Amino acid sequence: MRGLMQERALDLSVLMRRVEQLSGHKKIVTATVDGEVVATWQQVVGRARRLAAALDLLDVPRDARVGTFGWNSQRHLELYLAVPSWGRVLHTINHRLFAAELAYIVNDAADDVLFVDRTLIPTVWPLLERCPTVRHVVVMDDGGTNELPGDSRIVDYETLLARAAGPAPPVTLDENDAAALCYTSGTTGRPKGVLYSHRSIVLHALMLLGVDAFAISERDVVMPIVPMFHVNAWGLPHAAMLAGSDLVLPGPATSPAELAHRMARHRVTFTAGVPAVWRGLLPLLGELDLSSLRMVVSGGSPLPESLARAWYDATGVRLTSSWGMTETSPLVACSRIATAHDELDPDAQAAVLRTPGPPIPLTELRLVDDEDKPVERDGVTPGELQVAGPTVASAYFGSDQGAPKFTEDGWLRTGDIATIDRYGYVRIVDRAKDLVKSGGEWISSVELENEIMAHPGVAEAAVIAIPDDRWGERPLACVVTTPGRGLDAADLRAHLTGRVASWWIPERIWLLPAIPKTATGKFAKVALREQYAAHHHND
Repeated sequence: MRGLMQERALDLSVLMRRVEQLSGHKKIVTATVDGEVVATWQQVVGRARRLAAALDLLDVPRDARVGTFGWNSQRHLELYLAVPSWGRVLHTINHRLFAAELAYIVNDAADDVLFVDRTLIPTVWPLLERCPTVRHVVVMDDGGTNELPGDSRIVDYETLLARAAGPAPPVTLDENDAAALCYTSGTTGRPKGVLYSHRSIVLHALMLLGVDAFAISERDVVMPIVPMFHVNAWGLPHAAMLAGSDLVLPGPATSPAELAHRMARHRVTFTAGVPAVWRGLLPLLGELDLSSLRMVVSGGSPLPESLARAWYDATGVRLTSSWGMTETSPLVACSRIATAHDELDPDAQAAVLRTPGPPIPLTELRLVDDEDKPVERDGVTPGELQVAGPTVASAYFGSDQGAPKFTEDGWLRTGDIATIDRYGYVRIVDRAKDLVKSGGEWISSVELENEIMAHPGVAEAAVIAIPDDRWGERPLACVVTTPGRGLDAADLRAHLTGRVASWWIPERIWLLPAIPKTATGKFAKVALREQYAAHHHND
């Protein structure tokens, strides 16, 4: 017997209609090179309907991939709505990747049209000779002064919108139709395409509204610092649309000072980004009124204790850790203080918030050992973390569709080594490929990095394994010192004594001017290993 309920598709047009009808007056603020632009949700939805009609004028077929090279902006938001809601696939592209990776991604997706912010034209235009599927390049003027090539494929965004006679008529969508495409950062092998459905995006937006997740509501002013080209800005534009929140979009104005002043000026209540962003804002926290903030989410890489403590001391707001992947839409876990933690002292509660926390509703986690057998949830025994749920990929798109990241029973292998306690709280021990195996025992690079960064003379630290004749591998601490402070290796080792097991303490500490990072702000340990190999070879 089947239930007798209406079959209404969970597609993005539902979000559009809701925000237009209930919150059309709420604002979207976009930073540009030379100022700010303010619009309402009603205006943005109306422009998105015209943009869909403009895509018809360009003869963009249904299911075609529409690539974007854009900052966090109103026009990018209009593409978030117009492209999937009229049957095409939005393909957001990380312009910070290497040129070879960008060309591979555009070709693997077979993008039909590219939308490009003017300030990013110098990055994108040289790629096109290697991207034969691209028929048009629509330039979004973000205030940049870059010269545009004299090429018939170039179209101005606003001119294209003006050509549309009116809004596009609605189209019939299935909630399982493809809506958006995002490629992984390619830290191991080639980037892999993750193809989100309308249903997965709507469900993920609902999950972000949950009180035990981000609790985004109509009262919030949401500022996604995480880029809109990275996993749909962690779903924040869709969540803001569903809740009816105001949005503040940083555009190309992404320096710490610009971000901090915009956050204060617009009384932002919720924001999210990677630890490198929060570290960059630290020197400015005492200069501005950020009392409007209720939640600051940190994700993408582990949250160091020293950074979390400095933020709390300066603002009274605790950074909240989260965990997810491109393959998981991305949010899977978000930390919070549960009733089980009510009796803990403040320091212990702060430590809870630095872990990824429990899985949010509709996601499931499990741990397995090397033989794929279940691992006990005791908060101590590590295993490979696997995830399943309606917002989790089941396969990859394009040439890597058959990549062996999925189990026979449909779970995603994350590649993370973790523990889970009896309350479901996850603690990431390390990436499987980043563990250091010394004398047959494992050393967690994540935990060791966290303790190194607790030293006041350390700004950043990354730990990699190096070969050792006696122990097989030993940890190498790659360290960037705090400006104006020196660092003595013996002093750092003394600092680690009592904080970690004695055999974890690195014999070698490598001082660097900067630690290389991936295009999404994570430590680029592959590049670090290559740098060390070259440095060691030249010694």
